[in-house]
Amino acid sequence: MGNQISHTTAKWLAPTSFIIDFAAQTYGVLSTPNMVDVHNANLSFFSPQPQFIGAFFAPQQLLQLVWLYRLCTLDGNASAANKSEVRRMVDFVPFYALGNICIATWMIFWNSSQLRASHVLVTINTFAQLYYIIAQQPPMDTRSRSSVLTHLVSKTFAGIGVLDFLHNGSIAFFKDQQASTAVKVLTGVGFGAASLSSDWIFGGCLVYDLIALAVGQRGSWGQLLGLYALGSAVIVGAKNWIRPPYDSATGGADYKPVVDAGEAEERL
Repeated sequence: MGNQISHTTAKWLAPTSFIIDFAAQTYGVLSTPNMVDVHNANLSFFSPQPQFIGAFFAPQQLLQLVWLYRLCTLDGNASAANKSEVRRMVDFVPFYALGNICIATWMIFWNSSQLRASHVLVTINTFAQLYYIIAQQPPMDTRSRSSVLTHLVSKTFAGIGVLDFLHNGSIAFFKDQQASTAVKVLTGVGFGAASLSSDWIFGGCLVYDLIALAVGQRGSWGQLLGLYALGSAVIVGAKNWIRPPYDSATGGADYKPVVDAGEAEERL
């Protein structure tokens, strides 16, 4: 999926998908019942504190606007360096647009309390974003503004997607149930393994997810989630301190897109 569209297409596709998703989220907040009403009526062992989702949403939208502005205003034909900068962002646009459309559609089913249908959309988005950051995205080059912004947007998108997946899945299939021993063990192992393979950005999102879940739960399960959040933070911090994840030794010109350079230049 990466780098299958031109810069011209990316410049209308990405902003359009953002506007559609933002309109859907606004509808979800203002409608009756609204997003929080549906949340409060459907609780389970992965229900987070809803304010944490809102607190994540606002700055993430601003971050997306900064990324979109650069995508739409950078002239890819001005220089070879600019072409490389543009390609870094264009590669992510299909995944970005897919995610926005999925989450916009998810809102329709969520506010109608069709939670199993909404979970299908959440699943598509979450695994698409995870696939991009794991299998498609090159390491961050800290000398490239496009690289830094794309890593921030893609990994925060994937990070909140993990929370959405756990939340929606638990209430769609396990409404009003408590966390079993298997759920507790798998949560600790899963987040621990993910933290061990994450950089500061995605790892920070995982810690945030666990804190949101811990605050949203009560009793021993909430306390255990808090311990998981602490453990995840330690793992992410130690791993990335010992082995820094970002490349600052080369400039943006060394970026290699999915397709060959000649084809990419023709698309730009």
